[in-house]
Amino acid sequence: MSDLPRRVRINEEGPREGFQIERNPIPTARKIELIDALSLTGVPQIQVVSFVSPSAVPGMADAEQVVAGFTRRTGVIYTGLWLNEKGLLRALAANKLDIRGSLALTASERFLLRNQKRTPDEDLAAQHSLIAMYRAHEVPVVRAGIMAAFGCNFEGDVPLARVLGLVDQIRKLSATYGLRLETLSLADTMAWATPAAIRRVVGAVREAHPELRLSLHLHDTRGMGIANAYAGLQMGVDTFDAAVGGLGGCPFAAHAGAAGNVCTEDLVFMCHEMGIETGIDLDALIEAARLAEDIVGHPLPGSMMRGGTLDRLRAKARAAAEAAAQA
Repeated sequence: MSDLPRRVRINEEGPREGFQIERNPIPTARKIELIDALSLTGVPQIQVVSFVSPSAVPGMADAEQVVAGFTRRTGVIYTGLWLNEKGLLRALAANKLDIRGSLALTASERFLLRNQKRTPDEDLAAQHSLIAMYRAHEVPVVRAGIMAAFGCNFEGDVPLARVLGLVDQIRKLSATYGLRLETLSLADTMAWATPAAIRRVVGAVREAHPELRLSLHLHDTRGMGIANAYAGLQMGVDTFDAAVGGLGGCPFAAHAGAAGNVCTEDLVFMCHEMGIETGIDLDALIEAARLAEDIVGHPLPGSMMRGGTLDRLRAKARAAAEAAAQA
């Protein structure tokens, strides 16, 4: 437990993760409403939209309108997602986001072929093209990630040696181009991670590359999200992606309606109870989660919006004890 961080960074991805997968259309004004509410919670970063084909992802057809409509707050980083130069140009043209580049390799060959129609060699070559694109548009590359780092629905368990090999490839890319990566993300893309797997993979990467700052992108399809985050904290991980209310879902899950990313407010609650600082107002975040549930019109998997924090119960218990003592 001695490796627990004193403070963690929790990046909010609910508006993008959630709204792009919802089956029913979400009005643009309501998307903006949630982003503005999240901006007041103290989260350091919000991923608001993805600039992708409207025919492929109808839920993101209004990306430009959403970006134009939300109110930027000092101290909050607002990001978007894109998959190619066309998407990047749309993000740049919006002239309101914090544009930062990222690289990504995939630990599952079958998933890579299915999802991006690439072989591992082609995927590595594509990273060189990505770096050239970012340089052409003067976009800093600050983050890299390993997709399917813990397992794959189409391939099964991913060998640890393969994950370590991909980390080596990213390090070589960074050195070749003089990149200064802020974090390396290990993504549990299809929710195969367990606490034991988190400790095994994170431990091996940290042993091989102790200077790297690691982050975790966790899904809760099998109810392991918060347990996996706890295991990550034990290993010293201090950066997490999360989604308010548990928004989102996994399109590769074995059943429809699978839970989305690890829930932001549940993760914040756990950290605060462990004495780990987040800089986030938990009460405000719980209200944002309730708002998110109202917007999508169906129950979300987050627990804190129903259970509430322990602070009021503690205050009630103290009051009762004081009254008993005076009686």
